[in-house]
Amino acid sequence: MTNLLNWIEKRLPVIKAYKKHLSEYPMPKNFNFWYLFGSLAMLVLVNQLVTGIWLTMSYNPSAEGAFASVEYIMRDVEYGWLLRYMHSTGASAFFVVIYLHMFRGLIYGSYQNPRELLWLFGMIIFLLLMAEAFMGYLLPWGQMSYWGAQVIISLFGAIPVIGDDLTLWIRGDYVLSGVTLNRFFALHVVALPMLLLVLVALHILALHEVGSNNPDGIETKLTKGTKRAGYQSDFRFHEDYKKKYDIIDSVPFHPYGTVKDLIGVAAFGILFAYVIFFNPEMGGYFLEPPNFEAANPIKTPEHIAPVWYFTPFYAILRAVPHKLTGVGLMGLSILMLFLLPWLDRCKVRSFRYRSPFHLLNIIQFVISFVALGILGSLPATTLYTFMAQVFSFGYFMFFILLFFYSKNEGTKPLPERVNFK
Repeated sequence: MTNLLNWIEKRLPVIKAYKKHLSEYPMPKNFNFWYLFGSLAMLVLVNQLVTGIWLTMSYNPSAEGAFASVEYIMRDVEYGWLLRYMHSTGASAFFVVIYLHMFRGLIYGSYQNPRELLWLFGMIIFLLLMAEAFMGYLLPWGQMSYWGAQVIISLFGAIPVIGDDLTLWIRGDYVLSGVTLNRFFALHVVALPMLLLVLVALHILALHEVGSNNPDGIETKLTKGTKRAGYQSDFRFHEDYKKKYDIIDSVPFHPYGTVKDLIGVAAFGILFAYVIFFNPEMGGYFLEPPNFEAANPIKTPEHIAPVWYFTPFYAILRAVPHKLTGVGLMGLSILMLFLLPWLDRCKVRSFRYRSPFHLLNIIQFVISFVALGILGSLPATTLYTFMAQVFSFGYFMFFILLFFYSKNEGTKPLPERVNFK
């Protein structure tokens, strides 16, 4: 057996890759609660892939049979209800985890040099997840699925010159029909998951090349001969690291990181199971009541709103009366996140050592984002539209203010090594 494993290892170095990227990967000692969400995102991705494969075995991607096949899965397929709820709850859980993962990067400056490409890969994953969720949302072919997709697709028609042709290309028909459903089904179950897996792999490889950030925002992976390279870790890391770097204040990912992540997985699993078994609709936020009715092109729901994880951006869209301007601002709100590594010009990463003004700016950004999420799910009354305009202003001001004050920001002295206080 040993000879066989050695023979395989020489031709396909699986064990070497396992040690380098998992068991012996150096993680900073001071990881905290906020560093659980990367591994939880991987867990939810696996859940979505596995449950999605099983659901496709009983799903009928046609306008005539889609809604009935979902009912068949819920009522007649053995444990079909569980698979469906795991998938629908998993979609919302995915965005909860991703938003918290992004927030951690925001407060600890994980997007700054040398991790710009890592952040860009993460943002592309976020965009693909939005596309994946949008296309999957149409598949149950319920009332809210149908009309929500109708509203979102029609937004592309506001683009000058190419808008009408682009809308027609996305739908595949002059109206939302079975052609659109079949197209979205193919993209949802084949094309986008493949792209997601490739980008997740690139995201992890980029992370392991530059090393993980930490709550103090100081480097623990140093090129040999640098100023702080005298602090050598007591743990043995992979030979590739030892040749190029001195690793300080770090421990191997296994068993330290895996045990920490398992605790997070256990807590997440309890919450996930509670939602699945006791509150799968989550008050209409995870599964809207109109979606339990079959799609009807001649009956519009009383209030059309996208699923909750799109509502912050939808609220920005609705805050502007002019349709094209609203679409432009909605796109700009996502683009600003892409540009964050270059908008923040401060050399200090973690909010722990940055100015009180920066902390206040982060707080107002979070309040604005949450408020926009709530407003985007409510009817567009005069008051709610005005509030959406106010919080949209707060959302964009975060990036504008950050660009101006970050270059000459008054910061606290950074510690020489990570601390645990």
